[in-house]
Amino acid sequence: MAKAYIAIDLGAESGRVIIGVLFSGKLRLEEVHRFVHEPVWLPTGLHWNITDIWRQIVVGLRKAAEWTKANHIQPVSVGVDTWGVDWALLDKSGELVGLPHAYRDPRNQAAYQEVISKLGAERIYRTTGIQFMPLNTLYSLYAHQQADPAALSAADKLLFIPDLIHYWLSGNTTCEATIASTSQMVDCHTGDWACEMLGTIGLPTHFLQPISQPGSMIGTLRAELATETDLPKDLCVVAPGAHDTASAVAAVPASEYTKWCFLSSGTWSLLGAELSKPCVTAAAEAASFTNEFGVSGTFRFLKNIPGLWLVQEYRRDLARQGQDLDYAELTRLAGKAQPFAALIDPNHASFQAPGGMIEKVAALVRSSGQQVPTSPGQFVRCCLESLALAYREKLAALESILDQRFDVIHIVGGGGKNTLLCQMTADATGRRVVVGPYEATAMGNALVQAMATGDVGGLTELRSIVARSLDLVTYEPGETGKWDQALERFQGCLRMT
Repeated sequence: MAKAYIAIDLGAESGRVIIGVLFSGKLRLEEVHRFVHEPVWLPTGLHWNITDIWRQIVVGLRKAAEWTKANHIQPVSVGVDTWGVDWALLDKSGELVGLPHAYRDPRNQAAYQEVISKLGAERIYRTTGIQFMPLNTLYSLYAHQQADPAALSAADKLLFIPDLIHYWLSGNTTCEATIASTSQMVDCHTGDWACEMLGTIGLPTHFLQPISQPGSMIGTLRAELATETDLPKDLCVVAPGAHDTASAVAAVPASEYTKWCFLSSGTWSLLGAELSKPCVTAAAEAASFTNEFGVSGTFRFLKNIPGLWLVQEYRRDLARQGQDLDYAELTRLAGKAQPFAALIDPNHASFQAPGGMIEKVAALVRSSGQQVPTSPGQFVRCCLESLALAYREKLAALESILDQRFDVIHIVGGGGKNTLLCQMTADATGRRVVVGPYEATAMGNALVQAMATGDVGGLTELRSIVARSLDLVTYEPGETGKWDQALERFQGCLRMT
């Protein structure tokens, strides 16, 4: 009999409510609701419009109830995954203490420098295993402490964004491990909060919740919400891999007998390998690789790369100028543009904040003595080629740190639909690239829920289900010589920035 698992998947610019239907060893996805959301600038900084996100989730849950009833399928559970690091505070009555800040809030930069100065980079990394980025929770929480210490004192609980949504779904508060690990506040060796380290810089820890594992039962749907959405009152609320990348990597359809690494491709690109224990060597620290908790006791050893954020921001800039080009058209134009006309460092600090991408890229290209892109095709090709070369650089670092070679790169996530970037990745790295699923996060979310309810036996079975459920696309490397030459120019751009 078919069973349905409702995956609420919140990305940094859009959200979806997707139903995963498990039947005869295959998973089928049905998207019932999609919505766009963006952070908003307020006098206190850049915030998430979290109540509007919740309103859209409720709309999606109503549609999920309608779809499952129309198709005579019983919904079993619901779970939420989101982007990492961002958090909210609750007081003792369960009320929000202010709107959650968005991770690109510029106030984090000063806090980043101050915390590292006080604690020392080596202590932070050897304790947490997490790469250094100003957007990490450690620095945003410290910035909040400096700006509004009374808010932290008054807070009863700190919840990450998926934990907050799970609380609104069930009425129970939890803190799921994969999302907590993105904070740079968790001891990667013990799996618990690094309270001693946090105390050194004066951060309170009274509001930190016990950390639970992905696949944990949180409760059932609140009675009022069940009535409002027409979903069953006994619908289980389950923590999947609450960090979207954790759910996506769980759904990598790789064989345990192959030497594979993953590239989760979307707004961010995350390139790494799945390990059984954290790697916090001096080489890992120097390369700023991160050790995030994964599903079934695994660790995601990876490097963040800004990804298609560059193209997304460029498209928004074009729209403000009156040019409304979709991603498919931008990619088509990039495919016709001159190869390797200009290259940039996609991780340049100026790209972190939203807005002005056209001017930022132009300034960076101009400063390195290259020809500034003047058309959408040239601009997007510059971004995509630079991303592919960044993947090559980080793959080389990954293999050096772990002292092993990966034969296959599994690309999961919506960025896999960009066929030009996928072929560029194969060409630049000289590795076979296997693409799919595009909806890896939703598939991983739904199937981890199925693990929690006993309908899937474990991570190996989960991946077998994913592999049976879709047709994978393979890209073979070609023309690697041109990419070898481009790499020298790319590395020169890195040295200049």
